[in-house]
Amino acid sequence: MSLMIRGATVVTHEESYSADVLCVDGRIQAIGQNLDVPAGCEILDGSGQYLMPGGIDPHTHMQLPFMGTVASDDFFTGTAAGLAGGTTSIIDFVIPNPQQSLLEAFHSWRGWAEKSASDYGFHVAITWWSEQVAEEMGELVAKHGVNSFKHFMAYKNAIMAADDTLVASFERCLQLGAVPTVHAENGELVYHLQQKLLAQGMTGPEAHPLSRPPQVEGEAASRAIRIAETLGTPVYLVHVSTREALDEITYARAKGQPVYGEVLPGHLLIDDSVYRHPDWSTAAGYVMSPPFRPREHQEALWRGLQSGNLHTTATDHCCFCADQKGAGRNDFSRIPNGTAGIEDRMAVLWDAGVNSGRLSMHEFVALTSTNTAKIFNLFPRKGAIRVGADADLVLWDPQGTRTISAKTHHQRVDFNIFEGRTVRGIPSHTISQGRLVWADGDLRAEAGAGRYLERPAYPSVFEVLSRRAEHQRPTPVER
Repeated sequence: MSLMIRGATVVTHEESYSADVLCVDGRIQAIGQNLDVPAGCEILDGSGQYLMPGGIDPHTHMQLPFMGTVASDDFFTGTAAGLAGGTTSIIDFVIPNPQQSLLEAFHSWRGWAEKSASDYGFHVAITWWSEQVAEEMGELVAKHGVNSFKHFMAYKNAIMAADDTLVASFERCLQLGAVPTVHAENGELVYHLQQKLLAQGMTGPEAHPLSRPPQVEGEAASRAIRIAETLGTPVYLVHVSTREALDEITYARAKGQPVYGEVLPGHLLIDDSVYRHPDWSTAAGYVMSPPFRPREHQEALWRGLQSGNLHTTATDHCCFCADQKGAGRNDFSRIPNGTAGIEDRMAVLWDAGVNSGRLSMHEFVALTSTNTAKIFNLFPRKGAIRVGADADLVLWDPQGTRTISAKTHHQRVDFNIFEGRTVRGIPSHTISQGRLVWADGDLRAEAGAGRYLERPAYPSVFEVLSRRAEHQRPTPVER
């Protein structure tokens, strides 16, 4: 099975050049000018287009059981929609129930994901703590290729990790060479504000952002970063949405601390006025956590991307249809949290970032693919265009346009937060494992074609941290 992409401009996170790219048996076999075409090779004309590494979405929730229902996109429909948008790999989340075995939950998610159309990996959430959890973390790293663990600092009385769990789990991550990740919101404050607003008769979606103001994210980000600093671990903050959280990341990085920030396109472009829409279902369609913010936060987040203090873009793709959102019609705290985005992430970021001059093409590749691959130890298998890398590629038409709509998207949900937005710059073709899976509007996704990605422990940041710890090792005083 071979595919030749001819005449495109190859764009990576660090350079661009004109070349042919030959893909054979799922990998990139050759890059160069006027390459010989093997017998039976399919040829794709890339003239006037950019050839980039396929997108990696480091934050999705396919088929997630959450808040009394299950996300409407399963692993096939969600990853298929991703392929239509240029995303060729995802890292989803295993979220055990409190007291549930991590391994039991992991195997459940692996079973659900067998129908994935694109390659996939998993972060595993730490929702409780015991010696069993510590042991199972070790088994997940050693035997199942998990190298990151998620900590929800929100969702009190459900999956929230308190400080003692954060400390124990971060320490265990350090021992195992795994990256701790956090959803940074102060769960105690959120719960308190939810009860207070409901008591005041605030039951609609407009109360959702009021219950999760920017300062609760800033406080939690600060706490997670300082726990990581004290223990000597890296830390990765998901869906950074506020200037306050970004300020904490920027301050820590200025001191040399390895802190990574992820941002969602929605938080770059949508403000909190959506929650005051007169139609309840429309307002509820935007309910996710953290919520969309006042406009001054969007410009701060763009600056975070430009300065290198935010490193990845993700979607937190977690779809719920109108009837599912309706469970919270009389109580905003019961509206299932989540929005779609895996199909739109790359085009929206290109249109709002590259077309506007906020980002270069190389920064776009880094933010949609390469940085994620590096942080979570998938590079250069993923996130690269080089001989031997997986043939996961997107052929990008910088002049192509699409008007985003729930009526035409491939995501299995009846709402789109970018409804009506026309983007310029779209994937004309997506290549997964060397196969054309999206070709000028023709989606050729196959259930079960995706492979599970084992991610080795000890990304390169741990070498730096190990040397730092050795240099700073305390010594007793001889008396």
